[in-house]
Amino acid sequence: MTAPLSIIIPTLNAADVIGPTLATLAEGLGEGLIAELILTDGGSTDDIAQVAEAAGAQFVVGPPGRGGQLARGCAVARGAWLLILHADSRPDPGWPAAVRAHLADHPDRAGFFDLRFDEVSPPARWTAGWANWRARWLGGLPYGDQGLLISAGLYHQTGGYPDIPLMEDVALADRLARRLRPLGHAVTTSAARYRQSGWLRRGAQNLTTLLLYRLGRDPVKLARRYRR
Repeated sequence: MTAPLSIIIPTLNAADVIGPTLATLAEGLGEGLIAELILTDGGSTDDIAQVAEAAGAQFVVGPPGRGGQLARGCAVARGAWLLILHADSRPDPGWPAAVRAHLADHPDRAGFFDLRFDEVSPPARWTAGWANWRARWLGGLPYGDQGLLISAGLYHQTGGYPDIPLMEDVALADRLARRLRPLGHAVTTSAARYRQSGWLRRGAQNLTTLLLYRLGRDPVKLARRYRR
């Protein structure tokens, strides 16, 4: 049986954080799930190209902007299924079983992981709980750090990722509408940005950005505001 998964990871100076994520993929490689690994880079100045070479990954380079990077990575993928992960988000042990179950039981739907942070503080648990509630019940709205498992056919049918610098995950989730479901398995992602900005401030910024996007604000302007 041909390995079904193309793993696609957007990178931008991620050489220092991607190691644990790549390590978790070994489990899927050993079980014959992974056909290829694609790192789609936005012009890094670190050693990510050497990391990609050492990992046996295809390395795609283009302008920065997660939407465009993901679109380029998905465009060259050859697998029947795509698993999109952030560089600092690692599926918890046992993830291949959850993926196999989805492929067998829900071939016409996309899947996402439950979110968990690499911190056990109350703010981390609350933020992850809100994200999981939003993804499951608020119109099916997982963010990119929850990963996305989607067949290549459904990805192209729904138009894929738009080439925008922010909210690309929301744009695709909107197109998928009710064709999203939880995988019943967690992904652990870095809380570094929350620790740096403050949990409350970062959470408020994320919510405000989503609301402004829903009100029609230009994603390019939103990205500038978000990075400030």
